[in-house]
Amino acid sequence: MDATYNLNGGFKPTTKRFADLNGPDFFPTPRWATKALVDNEPFSGTIWECACGDGAMSDVFEDAGYRVESSDLYDRGYGEAGHDFLSSDRTAQNIVTNPPYNAAEGFVFRGLDAAHSKFALLLRLAFLEGKNRQHSIFNTTPPARVWVFSERITFYPAGAERKGSGTTAYAWFVWDKSHVGQPELRWLPTGYKARYS
Repeated sequence: MDATYNLNGGFKPTTKRFADLNGPDFFPTPRWATKALVDNEPFSGTIWECACGDGAMSDVFEDAGYRVESSDLYDRGYGEAGHDFLSSDRTAQNIVTNPPYNAAEGFVFRGLDAAHSKFALLLRLAFLEGKNRQHSIFNTTPPARVWVFSERITFYPAGAERKGSGTTAYAWFVWDKSHVGQPELRWLPTGYKARYS
């Protein structure tokens, strides 16, 4: 069981995405969702994609001219396989990823220590809810910006037929070590899904 499953006494919701046969929670991030972050949140220096999967997000950052280091706990044919982000002592200038759903809180705590500049996670918008997260994350180390998607992201298991639309709201949560002041809630421009799907 994931060590973050019962974090601070609060159980995760029982509803979660199904896993594929190559390891839990592998749902590649659609290109357009990463492109929206690239266009609206600048990064300086190297980006570490620490749950890179098949490289879907890493490729978008590389196409934008960033130097990217990629790793994943599982071998999906891309990046450094067998690297456990949650137990690693590695650091990076910036860390950007779509974390496994059942370990999101663990990724937040680890990322806050491991990123020197910015740390960005693609999370359900509902991550903002919850008494435990309010006390353990948001009251002490809130994100600098939350970039809300007005368009719904649909995550498909690798190789699945792409049809239908997602029903869950997502956002990019960005922790910025240089940020001063209150967290900012921003909305990403629409149109990315049509242009980059």
